Amino acid sequence: MNRILIIQTAFLGDVILATPVVSELHRLFPEATIDFLVKKGNESLLANNPKIRNVITFDKSKGKYKSIRRFIKQFRKERYDLVVNLHRFGSSGLIAGFSRGKQRIGFDKNPFAWRYTKKYPHKIGNGTHEVERNLSLIQEFGASNIVRPELFPSEDDFKKVATYQNEKYICIAPASVWFTKALPESKWGELIKNNNDKQVYILGGPDDRDLTERILSQVPDSKVKNLCGELSLLQSAALMKGAERNYVNDSGPLHLASSMNANVTAFFCSTVPEFGFGPLSDNSEIKQVQNLDCRPCGLHGHQECPKGHFKCGNEIVI
Repeated sequence: MNRILIIQTAFLGDVILATPVVSELHRLFPEATIDFLVKKGNESLLANNPKIRNVITFDKSKGKYKSIRRFIKQFRKERYDLVVNLHRFGSSGLIAGFSRGKQRIGFDKNPFAWRYTKKYPHKIGNGTHEVERNLSLIQEFGASNIVRPELFPSEDDFKKVATYQNEKYICIAPASVWFTKALPESKWGELIKNNNDKQVYILGGPDDRDLTERILSQVPDSKVKNLCGELSLLQSAALMKGAERNYVNDSGPLHLASSMNANVTAFFCSTVPEFGFGPLSDNSEIKQVQNLDCRPCGLHGHQECPKGHFKCGNEIVI
């Protein structure tokens, strides 16, 4: 095995949960080169990873099918011995299936799985973690069943956040793309009040500032610094590593915490850990409301509670 390509062009968390495949393939084939195709915007997650040769970005906003044709042509020239597609949707299936890799492996849910040399089931809801599902694709080579994700913040990333680490602190990441996957704003205020003896850092992107400012308005006298939009993903990971605890939703920051083996509490509102996206840190905790007959209400979240009461969020005990 000399040349390997891994494809995962989904979201931030999906890329993080794909890194165990990189780790295991590097362990099993230490002389092989490993390239990784990601969606544009996620490439920074894989910076500094010594096990990856090239991180290739797929900008789906600039001529999607033209890009697919270009990638197929490019990857055919590479003559990969192994192409592993972790993404379950058509665009990645086209690229993997027609790459002419000697072995082309992926999940049977992909509409182009018929082009794979081997395909495997992807079952959600039985408690199997997504990392285990990903690693099942390379089990035939001797891969472990479960391996913690890993990211590699640089020395400069750690220096950047060192100024925030002069006292005990916690990090919170209150935002989510989906309303029903986010702990209610009032609960975040309650959490901050419960930790009023500690420095609190709020993590997120620039678009999360309105949300976090509303949370801050509940706790005007607390030691809170809003870092939304001020840190890169790897800098956020570096800060989370040193936190006394990190508090997150079922979203990307949960997997950032796992990748750094950082202490974490994850709030699961409308989704459930049995879907396979729970924390993998040694010191991890899940908080959720049990025995709600309307939960889970879907694999992904919703922009509003289908029942109108959002008990799965409002009744979580902080």
